[in-house]
Amino acid sequence: MARVDALQGSLDLLVLKLLSRRPGLHGYAIMSAVRENSQEVLRVEEGSLYPALHRMEESGWIRAKWVDKDNGRRARIYELTAAGKKQLAAEESRWVSVTTAVNRVLRMA
Repeated sequence: MARVDALQGSLDLLVLKLLSRRPGLHGYAIMSAVRENSQEVLRVEEGSLYPALHRMEESGWIRAKWVDKDNGRRARIYELTAAGKKQLAAEESRWVSVTTAVNRVLRMA
């Protein structure tokens, strides 16, 4: 991700939100969606995404399955679980709190 220090901890939120809107994405599609939807500001690297997806799957927030694509290749696609929906709500709440606090500091005179 661009500016990882500033965005620490936002990868889960981004992935969960994308999967809540577009279930059935594979890893490369998740990376592309983050980049495109952030207007090229955010980039998720494979070395960050795939361990995060594995961790989220082990936590029960997402589930993965292999599918055969039209080109004959297999892809692992991901979708949100009920626990993932709860985690997404918690992550969004945390993000709002953090951004509100940052904005307060930025507006200080």
